[in-house]
Amino acid sequence: MPTHTMRAVRFHEHGGPEVLRYDEVPMPEPGPGEVLVRVHAVGVNPPDWYVRGGLNSMPGKPDAKLVLPAIPGTDVSGVVEAVAPDVDTFAVGDEVFGLLRFPGFDGGAYAEYVAAPASDLARKPAGIDHVHAAGAPMAGLTAWQFLIEAGHDHPSPFQEARHRPTVLDADTKVLVNGAAGGVGHLALQLAKWKGAHVVAVASGAHEAFLSELGADRFIDYTRSRPEELVHDIDLVLDTVGGPGSARFLRTLKRGGAQFPVFLGDFDEAETAKLGVTVSSAQVRANGAQLAELGRLLDAGTVRVAIDSTFALADARAAHERAARGHIRGKIVLTVA
Repeated sequence: MPTHTMRAVRFHEHGGPEVLRYDEVPMPEPGPGEVLVRVHAVGVNPPDWYVRGGLNSMPGKPDAKLVLPAIPGTDVSGVVEAVAPDVDTFAVGDEVFGLLRFPGFDGGAYAEYVAAPASDLARKPAGIDHVHAAGAPMAGLTAWQFLIEAGHDHPSPFQEARHRPTVLDADTKVLVNGAAGGVGHLALQLAKWKGAHVVAVASGAHEAFLSELGADRFIDYTRSRPEELVHDIDLVLDTVGGPGSARFLRTLKRGGAQFPVFLGDFDEAETAKLGVTVSSAQVRANGAQLAELGRLLDAGTVRVAIDSTFALADARAAHERAARGHIRGKIVLTVA
């Protein structure tokens, strides 16, 4: 009996974008609780290049093991090709999108076909194409689980306390640092959906873009220091992180909170003195939440901005684009 094969991007060793190869590999078969998806587009995310570069232990999933050669990627949009006998939520021909098996190393999204847990998927919004749908899952669920609802009881790998989102309404002032990026531009829109007043921090090239998305105020970090211009903020969502992240604590009112998407350096004594909290989370696959986000995407309440697209075979170029930084929205791979 012939073995069915497909094309996929793999890395056989860790390294830079040059280690990504366009290989012929066996086509996966859906196991219990899974569907086979014919992939139309793949979202490119930071974990993809972390894993390619050498990350081999996954926070929040200590038992996850990376086995080489590996197919990176977690975000897909495509069409259901086959369904396991125990799956009744999707049928052959359904258009779906999802964040697959995250946290973990087994997303396998950089491929023509992927076996996907049905619970990680939602129906693709009819009003958007596969490219925009593929850009939504990880970034959108990160914004959702930080800001709207965590949606799970898994302990955070980054802190002892469970992350609890801040209630957002018309009386809430939110600052989004890195507002033009994948998580940032979606978080801005979700905060506006809840009625919050949003201050967007990014480089000056993104001012018109972020104003169009609904930012009430824009700060160009290359020209001004946000902590000197803004005060009495209820919530800072920092999508950049790093050593300078703690400076945003000075923009918060007492009782406010800072949510670092990427780890920053914080001093417990300083946060206690300021009367503020720092809380982080880890995004997890969640088809039900993605369906909620999908309804906002379908209605045009939230939209995914596309920085650039590359063919699946050109995944190396996509990773090189990511390495240059200053991304506006999402980088997406297209599958013929």
